[in-house]
Amino acid sequence: MTDPSAAATQANLKRVRTRHFQNAKETGVKITGLTSYDQLTAAIFDAAGIDFLLVGDSAGNNVFGHDTTLPVTVDELIPLARAVAGAVSRAFVVADMPFGSYETSPDEALHTAFRFMKETHAHAVKLEGGQRSAEQIRRIVSAGIPVMAHIGFTPQSEHGLGGHLIQGRGEGAEQLLADAHAVEDAGAFAVVLEMVPSGVAAQVTKELRIPTIGVGAGPHVDGQLLVWTDWAGLTTGRIPKFVRQYADLKGVLTDAVKEYRGDVESGAYPAPEHEYED
Repeated sequence: MTDPSAAATQANLKRVRTRHFQNAKETGVKITGLTSYDQLTAAIFDAAGIDFLLVGDSAGNNVFGHDTTLPVTVDELIPLARAVAGAVSRAFVVADMPFGSYETSPDEALHTAFRFMKETHAHAVKLEGGQRSAEQIRRIVSAGIPVMAHIGFTPQSEHGLGGHLIQGRGEGAEQLLADAHAVEDAGAFAVVLEMVPSGVAAQVTKELRIPTIGVGAGPHVDGQLLVWTDWAGLTTGRIPKFVRQYADLKGVLTDAVKEYRGDVESGAYPAPEHEYED
């Protein structure tokens, strides 16, 4: 059972640090995370008490209009991460390392991580892959940079995985556990589990010392992460099964735009109260 005093302490932190992720796991306090790509949403989510913000390569879909995350570059993500990091006072900011920026070698991974840390003032980086990325994680962590790992369904590998498929089912559970232990042993401070059966995610969470962050991994993990445009009703097209929609911002904005257009066309806006006197 969650200790209410521990939850209150976590919520009142002046700045979330990596040690607070570990403390949350040990005390049973759920960790909250959202994506953010700009200073406006970052400031709102920070003020609302969200623990960490991921400047995800999901910007490929939600900012740049791509069908996948694969085309996103480091140079495109850096200004987004800089905007988010500059807008928060409490939340822990994690910058996603995009496809092609870390796979070649641990040295390439470290160079990319250096760029994010120096040019954006983010607090950590995230990269995908379990055993295959362990050496990259170890190299980055050895340089003093915190790493959030990402296993299960890894969007950068969607073509290799055969599409948006649940990972860790059947015999795949053994590989998922091996990946989880590999990133923990490499020094990751937390690991994202995406599109993983709830029971398998629970087993991973039980076995690991570091926190697990679920993206469609059920309730038995240490925290949750969602792409903010999905739960806010802004995403067009397919919405993942695991997403709960908390708002219909697309509908709100559409109605507001139509009202504005109508007021301009009818002459109702600008009204006398919007004019400057001579």
